Amino acid sequence: MHDRVKSEPRRKIPAVSQILDALGQCDLPRPIVVDLVRRRLSQIRAAIDVPEFESIVSDLRGSLDELRASRLQPIINGAGIVIHTNFGRAPLAIEAVRALNEIGSRYSNLEYDLATGDRGRRGSYIQNALALLCGADAATVVNNCAAALVLIVHHFTKKDGRARPQPARRGEGASEVVISRGELVQIGGGFRIGEIVEATGAKLREVGATNKTTLDDYAQAIGPATAMILKVHRSNFFMSGFVESPSSEEISALARKKRIPFAEDLGSGAIAAIEQLGVADHEPTPTEILKSGVDLVCFSGDKLFGGPQESSLGKSASWRP
Repeated sequence: MHDRVKSEPRRKIPAVSQILDALGQCDLPRPIVVDLVRRRLSQIRAAIDVPEFESIVSDLRGSLDELRASRLQPIINGAGIVIHTNFGRAPLAIEAVRALNEIGSRYSNLEYDLATGDRGRRGSYIQNALALLCGADAATVVNNCAAALVLIVHHFTKKDGRARPQPARRGEGASEVVISRGELVQIGGGFRIGEIVEATGAKLREVGATNKTTLDDYAQAIGPATAMILKVHRSNFFMSGFVESPSSEEISALARKKRIPFAEDLGSGAIAAIEQLGVADHEPTPTEILKSGVDLVCFSGDKLFGGPQESSLGKSASWRP
């Protein structure tokens, strides 16, 4: 008796085809629309009350409108922020769009060596050009700056095949990454530097205070478990007043003395002096940072560099222990 009463309302649940007929023509792919309808009907089956047919259709129309609005589409940037993180960062140059159209619409030598006829190395041309542009010994391109940071930390903290001899450890602790507490920032999308580093299995060795970190703080933190020193540029905020932080040159000298690799995350990725464009504050460039003695630099390619959206560039000067 109970099952019969419970099943009565469910008989009012319309079929998928009825909903699709009521929705009519839609400019979204049919499999996406069908999936949305089925998921909504599944939610109704799990509920106690069944809405009226018109209410179900109206609710689905609203869901389709939200889905349609989530597609990438041109908008007008009236925010007054030229490089807007939420608006696609820097628009691609016309020359870059033209190159994408020419290459993307046909076959290409993506992983094919035209000189030898053998399989080639993906990205070799752009990586060579990028290294030359930044004054680095080598360069590589990955999905985003967070991915570049993960690869850098993983390389220097993995227990096997490290770039420098593995010293005897005190206990079984993970390799340590030394970083200032004032640089444990959160970037767009909820990415936190500390969580990115710990995702590699490494251990954070925080030094200094939020507003003051000295070179001695770094020196005292370096020990047998230290794998690398990491510096993060505060590209989207600044601190003033009672603050102190050693320069990249000072940390580089310490890292060389201790035979520890030193990497810096530059964030926004300025290639040229942005003050020439009327910006008051100077943004450090990869070339400047590498010249200061930093071993590896990573930065975003879709912001000040003006590259493809959600693309990042990791630069490295050869590190020698």
